[in-house]
Amino acid sequence: MHITRLPDVTPPNEGAPPARSVAVGTFDGVHLGHRAVIDGSDSVLTFEPHPVSVIAPQHTPKLLTTLDVKAELIAGLGVRELIVIPFDAEFASHTADEFISEVLVGALGAQRVAIGENFRFGHRAQGDPRLLAADPRFETVVHLLLEVDGEIVSSSHIRGLVLAGEVDQAARFLGAPFQLRGEVVHGDERGRELGFPTANLVPKEALACPGHGVYACLANGEIPAAVSIGVRPTFETGRGELIEAYLIDFDGDLYGSTLRLDFLSRLRGERRFDTPQALIEQMRHDVLRTREIAEAR
Repeated sequence: MHITRLPDVTPPNEGAPPARSVAVGTFDGVHLGHRAVIDGSDSVLTFEPHPVSVIAPQHTPKLLTTLDVKAELIAGLGVRELIVIPFDAEFASHTADEFISEVLVGALGAQRVAIGENFRFGHRAQGDPRLLAADPRFETVVHLLLEVDGEIVSSSHIRGLVLAGEVDQAARFLGAPFQLRGEVVHGDERGRELGFPTANLVPKEALACPGHGVYACLANGEIPAAVSIGVRPTFETGRGELIEAYLIDFDGDLYGSTLRLDFLSRLRGERRFDTPQALIEQMRHDVLRTREIAEAR
């Protein structure tokens, strides 16, 4: 998949395909509803950073995906190109009509535009699906909000599930396990002392992170991993929140590398143990359950 940023996209009269079929949206998480909007499009138009972070910074949501992960997920849908609009205050001041004429028609030469029914655009969000549908220069396809088991699929709902630790429910709406990625950093090596050496990640403030607890995960898409998220209440560490992943049957040095964690299920909440031995016994049980859950996939 080819990735470009406006204004570097090739105009339709300079060698680009004569007709772009464009799906437009923020697409945080690339959940099942987003996938329905993208289906049938050869191009995806999105925004970076999240528009809310510019328009109303105090309401900036915890993101489900970075731009890199979003791009990877969209590429997996068979899309030919991802076009990224650098969203800033200047772009936010453009009217809805300017967005249509300058971006969709002028820059992209769109002949088909797919959106969700709640998509809004232009200064003060004055543009809506009705305005797009009224433009004769392209076909507009409006997708109704998707429901799964009677619940609306939305990025905000999925964020709430992730933050509450309900990762199995989040996966139902995402269409895949929720994932986190980060660089493996040095910890206090407490896990190694207990017989469970961990690869440690520091949660990123801008990204959604499952609530404190222990989870069954897959590391790098294939290695079962028991993952603890929290502040390690059994020990006085003086450190902040940490993601600690024990990769089952893995022996290697991961420091400095990027680790991907796919969250399969929440095993339990975070708790304080009276003795290190009690913690070790619980960790053995967590590892056994993780192995069972991973093998059942």
